[in-house]
Amino acid sequence: MRIDSPDVEQLIDLPLGVGEGAFWHAAEQALYFVDILAPALFRLDPATRALARWDMPSAIGSFGLCRDGRAIVALRHGIHFFDFTSARFELVAHPEADRPGNRLNDGKVGPDGRFWVGSMDDTPDKRPVASLYRVDHDGTCTRMLDGLIVSNGLAWSADGRTLFHSDSRGKFVQAFDYDLSSGGLSRQRRICLLEEEDGRPDGAACDAEGYYWSAGVSAGCLNRIAPDGSIDRKVLLPVPAPTMPCFGGPDLKTLFVTSLTTDRTGTKRAGTVLSFRVDVPGAPVARFGEPLEMRL
Repeated sequence: MRIDSPDVEQLIDLPLGVGEGAFWHAAEQALYFVDILAPALFRLDPATRALARWDMPSAIGSFGLCRDGRAIVALRHGIHFFDFTSARFELVAHPEADRPGNRLNDGKVGPDGRFWVGSMDDTPDKRPVASLYRVDHDGTCTRMLDGLIVSNGLAWSADGRTLFHSDSRGKFVQAFDYDLSSGGLSRQRRICLLEEEDGRPDGAACDAEGYYWSAGVSAGCLNRIAPDGSIDRKVLLPVPAPTMPCFGGPDLKTLFVTSLTTDRTGTKRAGTVLSFRVDVPGAPVARFGEPLEMRL
């Protein structure tokens, strides 16, 4: 296993409570991300460090950008479209209105333009009462997995045919064969177990070579995981609790990483956004309703 300690740049001065959801907008050359509990959605121009903020009415677990310029946001009280200009919300679905102890968590748009989002038990009990949902282009919301504790780590391989997913409290990473035409899942398999000292799996991203980069939220690192589940590389970071990596920059070889505020190491460290260069490009992420250019 290769161990890296890259030259890291901190991109913002604003402390984040729970930084998450990093997404690179290639056309804008800008990074979008959230602070779950602020709650707010942000846009960062890495070249100028200009930071825009849109406050949310409740905890925002994740989001995707839409082809019409809006965002699809996963809030505590359901999945909504959000208009950046008018700041208006339009309800798409509230899949867990009957589970008040849960909130929506990690989400991402798949290569076929569908939005996927999972939930988590937001009580101290951390029971397996969470699920994973798929939102189709027409707004139909379908429960795809159940029995999860903290759904996390959604990322697709560069060819779009493998979906990776994790359960942060179950401490496992799993993979599925992904049907790009229907959004269906098959051949579920657990490929990796990550204990606290390894870096319990949080948000994730895939690179162009088919590897899965998982934020080790409990160990201050990223784990680059091969399709067979072996850890190919561990990237040590100067933050104790990284939450999500995201490939960006003109060549998709800049890795952006969000983190959360924690005193796990004995000293309180605020969440932030970091960046550093890597030697492999990332797999691009689609916008809702706009599939990536690939053979379906």
